[in-house]
Amino acid sequence: MAIDYQKYLFVFLALFSSFTVSSYAYQFSVGGRGEWVVNPSENYNQWAERMRFQVNDTLLFKYKKGSDSVLVVNKDDYDKCNTTNPILKLDNGNSVFKFDRSGPFYFISGYKQNCDQGQKLTIVVLAERNSPTLPPPTPSLTAAPSPAGGAPTPAGTPSSPSPSLAAGAPTPSTGSPLSLSPGGGAAPAISPSSPSPAGGAPSPSIVLSSAVALVVSVGLGGFMISP
Repeated sequence: MAIDYQKYLFVFLALFSSFTVSSYAYQFSVGGRGEWVVNPSENYNQWAERMRFQVNDTLLFKYKKGSDSVLVVNKDDYDKCNTTNPILKLDNGNSVFKFDRSGPFYFISGYKQNCDQGQKLTIVVLAERNSPTLPPPTPSLTAAPSPAGGAPTPAGTPSSPSPSLAAGAPTPSTGSPLSLSPGGGAAPAISPSSPSPAGGAPSPSIVLSSAVALVVSVGLGGFMISP
């Protein structure tokens, strides 16, 4: 039972794959009608220029078997209508050619006289069809590094006082109260003069006055004693 199931599954996958591949390939009839003749209703190359051929597409040639054939040749043999060195020969009267790569393909009649009369075809195949792919994700932007000098001080953080202001602020001395000046600034009060210590030496003015009084009294005393 398991073997039969695997067999059916394999057949289904094969059919599905064939359908998927064929859905991306197209079959073109040469010249629009598939007729491979000497004098087509439209020049073969003009017809091919209006088409878009891609890898895995196919091209159908219809002709009378035994009276003509299709040769796949290189560029040089195409230009010279050389029928003696074909890459591939199709001659069954109902030939289908599959494009297995991108690039140019060259076809000529298997009869040189027919090729000389213009029974030849050039087809350029485009790149293979691919499923659309999503673009790569955009790389996330990174924050730019902060400039040299350190991070900025957060708002609201009180800044420390300047050293110059701290050094210039007056420091009150012990025992000397400060009085405010009218301008609002602090002015140092004048310290009172210290009193002279008790028992100190007399001032010079007192000594001089005492000497003068002594001399005067001595002089007056002598004047009063003499007759």
